[in-house]
Amino acid sequence: MLDTYEETQSRGAYQTPTQPAMPITAPHRAVPGYLQTPPPNPRRSNGMRTGAIVALSLVILLVLGVGLFAGWQFGRTSTTTGGATRQPGTGPQSTVPSQTGTNEQAMREAVLAKVRPAVVEVNVTTQQGGAIGSGVILDGRGYIVTNNHVVDGAQSMTVTLYDGTNLQAQLVGTDTADDLAVIKITPPSKGLTVVQFGDSSKLTVGQNVMVIGNPLGITQTVTNGIISALGRSVSEGQGGATISNAIQTDAAINPGNSGGALVDMQGHLVGIPTLTAIDPEFNTPASGVVFAIPSNRVATIVPQIISTGSVTQNG
Repeated sequence: MLDTYEETQSRGAYQTPTQPAMPITAPHRAVPGYLQTPPPNPRRSNGMRTGAIVALSLVILLVLGVGLFAGWQFGRTSTTTGGATRQPGTGPQSTVPSQTGTNEQAMREAVLAKVRPAVVEVNVTTQQGGAIGSGVILDGRGYIVTNNHVVDGAQSMTVTLYDGTNLQAQLVGTDTADDLAVIKITPPSKGLTVVQFGDSSKLTVGQNVMVIGNPLGITQTVTNGIISALGRSVSEGQGGATISNAIQTDAAINPGNSGGALVDMQGHLVGIPTLTAIDPEFNTPASGVVFAIPSNRVATIVPQIISTGSVTQNG
């Protein structure tokens, strides 16, 4: 039986700090509209034509004004990611100050205040026992991303929020090829804090990052490190996922960290910690060799799972 505070899984030369599950279809895409003005009527008199032109201009301005206002409101209330719309959170939101060279500690504290409320503990019950992983809230409707191996074989799931609230969770869908899964909770009345996505393609080797998760069931643990390498291709072993373009970091993770948040120093999600390397000599986790699924890949896959429960577009 698995320990209630950790679940360890070895696959070849890597270890997933928790467990794998199902397959996934494409997001809805909006068809862009257009504004068409009718041609002038050549039979009208000059006065009538002028009046019609003025009236038509006012109508066009009104339509454009309404369209611009609607677009502004849409921009304020939603985020489009990977072809689908993610809903913003309604919980407390924090901001991170710009780095000045003397405020590194203040920045770290601000990043944690911003991100930690969006990181949850995922408790899974399987036929083999209990397991713990991590997850990240990415939609105000209660959608949470985690690793597929965290929820594989789950008979029931609960999520523990930052403030200790326990909620039942349901599986929305999984992507075994990328070791990603989406689960859903019913948002509490106080709302949820949603993580902000970062652009993983802009990461640089040596850049400071932090990992937030629940190693060994010790909730809301933070570790820090740097980006050690980019563009790794890492296999979870026979029958497991292969993570392409993986992010390598030396920020420590342990069983229970799977599905948590790898964030930059502005509090943006840049990866999902998934694997730690195994030292082949001692068959133990290697120190400081950790791999994460890049956020740009997550942003492509997750909206498809939310829309249809599966993935059909892998580009």
